[in-house]
Amino acid sequence: MIDYLKYERIMRDFEVSNLGYLKQNNVSKRLYTCVLGLLVGTWLNGCTSQPTPTKLDTNTTINPTGASGRSGKKVILTTFTVLADMAQNVAGDKAIVESITKPGSEIHGYEPTPSDLARGQGADLILDNGLNLERWADRFYNSFPRVPHLTLSDGVKPVEISENSYQGKPNPHAWMSPQNAVIYVENIRKALVNIDAPNAVTYNKNAATYSDQIKAIDIKLKTAIATIPPEKRYMVSCEGAFSYITRDYGLKEVYIWPVNAEQLATPKQVEKVINTVKENKIPAVFCESTVSDKAQQQVAKETGAKFAGVFYVDSLSPADGPASTYLKLLEYNVNTLTNGLKSN
Repeated sequence: MIDYLKYERIMRDFEVSNLGYLKQNNVSKRLYTCVLGLLVGTWLNGCTSQPTPTKLDTNTTINPTGASGRSGKKVILTTFTVLADMAQNVAGDKAIVESITKPGSEIHGYEPTPSDLARGQGADLILDNGLNLERWADRFYNSFPRVPHLTLSDGVKPVEISENSYQGKPNPHAWMSPQNAVIYVENIRKALVNIDAPNAVTYNKNAATYSDQIKAIDIKLKTAIATIPPEKRYMVSCEGAFSYITRDYGLKEVYIWPVNAEQLATPKQVEKVINTVKENKIPAVFCESTVSDKAQQQVAKETGAKFAGVFYVDSLSPADGPASTYLKLLEYNVNTLTNGLKSN
């Protein structure tokens, strides 16, 4: 059943927030509202009667028509800012790349807005992370089943979550390891070549250059961790978002909660981390930029460890921040980790 009160509210909010867009682009408000209303109605009513969304097969050439931007360029939509930056580095100036979520947004439980639905309808391709990160993705895709989508973590060897209700499920934060990021870039390259073959040479060249830059950070990360005494090689965070880094670079992971759906840390979770930090004399603890650090500050206070800053994980920073690109995110996190663990 459609929640008509919610339908009316979000349609009204969209109209108010997008009047400038409608005027600028000479779009009939009545026409645009009618089309958007169909999309929002589909979203609120669920997906039971919708066709199966199109999963992009990069072995089959497709060329969607009618969705490209007014410049003639393909429109690529991603579920969050990190993927958008990756895709933009591969696309260069040959495609339009946009993120559904804004910098600083929490991605796990995000609820797409009416304008997100409109953008999805106008995309040539949507890129997601997969591994259960975007719990809202299936409903989103069912609003426009003809728009193809691709999961960028395909080919990554998942690390399973080992506790609570998430036990046995894959940790979704695969992009946090540079070694996995190269797989993401290759998947982006193949997808762009698939939907836009005339620009294949550019996509192939950009992907090779970008992969080399990521590999350089991979080497830097290994070198930096080698300078940390083995007994101090811990990543203590709020969310368990670093399982791939700790696996690939010889670190031990400690976290308060496994996935951001549990942002309110329980006393038992906090106590467990406090005990681990004390027992192993871990010098520094950290949190993530998109969640409250209150629980981790408590850990620091009760253990004597230093609260050494935040990591960027699910989102880039704003353009004037320290992690405005994926490469800067990786470098910032490496520096924050090594400076924190060397501080005591």
